[in-house]
Amino acid sequence: MNPKIKEVRARQILDSRGNPTVEVDVITDYGLVRAAVPSGASTGEHEAVELRDNKKEYFGKGVEDAVSNIHKKIAKRIIGISCLNQVEIDVIMMTMDATKNKSNLGANAILAVSMAVAKAGALAKNQPLYQYISELYKGSKKFTLPIPSFNVINGGVHAGNELNFQEYMVLPVGAKDFKQALKIGSEIYHHLKGIIKKKYGLNSINVGDEGGFAPPLNKIEEPLRLLNLAVKKAGYKSKVKFGIDVAASEFYKDGKYEVDGKKLTSKQLINVYLKLIKKYPIITIEDPFDENDFESFAELKKKTKIQIVGDDLLVTNVKRIEKALQHKSCNALLLKINQIGTITEALSAAKLAVKNNWNIMVSHRSGETSDDFIADLAVGISASQIKSGATCRGERLAKYNQLLRIQEHLGKKAKYSKFKVKK
Repeated sequence: MNPKIKEVRARQILDSRGNPTVEVDVITDYGLVRAAVPSGASTGEHEAVELRDNKKEYFGKGVEDAVSNIHKKIAKRIIGISCLNQVEIDVIMMTMDATKNKSNLGANAILAVSMAVAKAGALAKNQPLYQYISELYKGSKKFTLPIPSFNVINGGVHAGNELNFQEYMVLPVGAKDFKQALKIGSEIYHHLKGIIKKKYGLNSINVGDEGGFAPPLNKIEEPLRLLNLAVKKAGYKSKVKFGIDVAASEFYKDGKYEVDGKKLTSKQLINVYLKLIKKYPIITIEDPFDENDFESFAELKKKTKIQIVGDDLLVTNVKRIEKALQHKSCNALLLKINQIGTITEALSAAKLAVKNNWNIMVSHRSGETSDDFIADLAVGISASQIKSGATCRGERLAKYNQLLRIQEHLGKKAKYSKFKVKK
């Protein structure tokens, strides 16, 4: 059998928001594999660029140009190369694109191929994808199941309410294994649904892009009160902690942050966070400041012992991570493969983070597909956490359900991650 790539097929499909995205098939003698890329709503200015058609169809969001680039350019260069040569293929695509942000071929075109090549490599070696990714990563041979971070209340650009903060999450850090963690998340979610329905009415249990509820709230503390009630009612107070994805760049303007109707300086916003951390069991905050404000990230990190996660600040980019290390801005990386555009670069970002004792939270995007690649990625690099939305919507559960299968496959070798912040 020959692991060389024989054919590459690409097409435009729809993501969970009903917008176009790219799907790719890679065919070798070992069979066909398929990969599809996600798309974000709150995207950082430093992210790799999705190529969109900007034509009348799909309100300008079509990806037929990206699909064409795969068929007419990328496929011609990689057909005949072994699918086991992940780095070589990724470098070929980056070289062909020849831009810093992959705006020529499109990060969506490049990533779809990169993901499919990784899947083809796993198939050729008759390995689970997580094991193959671990070999590419050259990581530990012991596999860890990540702590899920369930986004159960949506705000910001992910919802139609007036909440400034984008995500409110529950993390079952005290679960015995991933299977129990998923059960805890599901039960809290349903208790929360009942509480919100009773307090705000039937319309309030509509869900946002990531499956979390989007009740008519307008104060940043209100969701935390609701989470406290739901966790207590579910009986998991000793096993669950909270997390927030602030996505502060979305409400940053002219040097101020508009929160709860007030315009705050970064120092004032730090005090807001410190009060919330003192009052609620918050262990992780993501993007607490603007995507270019390395100094304020560092100031908050200095004043608290919790996990400070860089998303828009870092965009899974080695150069941005190096800058954050210089400023001591973070102690965790949010790993989004479509922010950087190839599996090779994403693994390099993860290696740099781990080398500097950071945690890694592998993440979905708000516009997702049913592709469960990131579940295997999280296990393959032994990421301590994963976030893939609430325990609702098929494109979110595809990832969580795959982690259940991986736990089952690993059996007694499956270890559940322990939450620990490394200063």
